[in-house]
Amino acid sequence: MSEWYTKSFGDDYLVVYKHRDMQGAYEEVRSMMEWLELPEGSEVLDLCCGMGRHSMALTGFGFRVTGVDLSEVLLTEARKLDEGGEVVWVRGDMREVPLEGPYDAVVNLFTSFGYFEEDADHERVLGEIRRLLSSEGRFIIDFLNPEHVRTHLVPHSVRTEDGLRIEENRRIERGYVCKTIILQDSDCADKRVYEEKVKLIGLEEFRVMLDKAGLIVDAVYGGYDASPYSAADSKRMIFVGRKGEAGE
Repeated sequence: MSEWYTKSFGDDYLVVYKHRDMQGAYEEVRSMMEWLELPEGSEVLDLCCGMGRHSMALTGFGFRVTGVDLSEVLLTEARKLDEGGEVVWVRGDMREVPLEGPYDAVVNLFTSFGYFEEDADHERVLGEIRRLLSSEGRFIIDFLNPEHVRTHLVPHSVRTEDGLRIEENRRIERGYVCKTIILQDSDCADKRVYEEKVKLIGLEEFRVMLDKAGLIVDAVYGGYDASPYSAADSKRMIFVGRKGEAGE
C-alpha cells in the first residue's frame, strides 16, 4: 500500500501532533455526546480513533467504546493511554471495518475522512458507518469546513518540537488540501518528508453522499459549541444524524 496515510500516521506523527491533549478531547466529546442523547452504557464506535484521545474521553462519559484505526503505531499509543483496558482497540481500514456491530453510535472525528483519490472509497466508508449502526443508531462526522480552509490556509510554518525542526507547507491542489511535512533533526543529518491530503468536500456534495448511503442528517454544526454551520465563518462542518434506508 503506497497511499500517503500508510506512511504519515507513524512515529513522527506523534511528535508533529504532540500538542493535542486529553482536555481538548473531553471538551469536544462533551458537546458532541449531548447532540446524540445516548444513555450511559451505549455502545460507541470511534472510527479512525488515532491515538485514542476521543475514545478515552467517551469512556469517561460512561459509554462502552471500540476504537478502530489502520495505524498500528497510533493504536499502540492508544493502548498505553488506556491503562485500565477500558476500550476495545481494533486495527482495520475504515472502508472495510472488521467488525459486525451493531453500535448505538458511530463517530468519525477530527477530519478523519476525505483521504482517498476515488469518491467510491469515501462512499464505502459511509456505507460501513450505516452497516455498523443499530436500527436506531446515530452518527457524527466531524469534518473541516472547506470554505474556511480555502480562505484561511497558512501556506508555510516552521516550529521546533523536542529538538526536531518541523516545517509544514500547505496548498490546495485538484480539490484537495495538501500538506507537506519536513522533519529535520537539530544536527541536520536526518530529513523525513511526509504528505497529508484531504478532499475538500462541500456541504451539498457531502449531503448527497450521506443520502446515497442511507444516512439521514438531522443537523450540521459549525463548531463544537453547536453553532449553526456557516460556509463563510465556521471552522468545522459537523454532521449529526441517524441511520435510514439505503438510498433514502
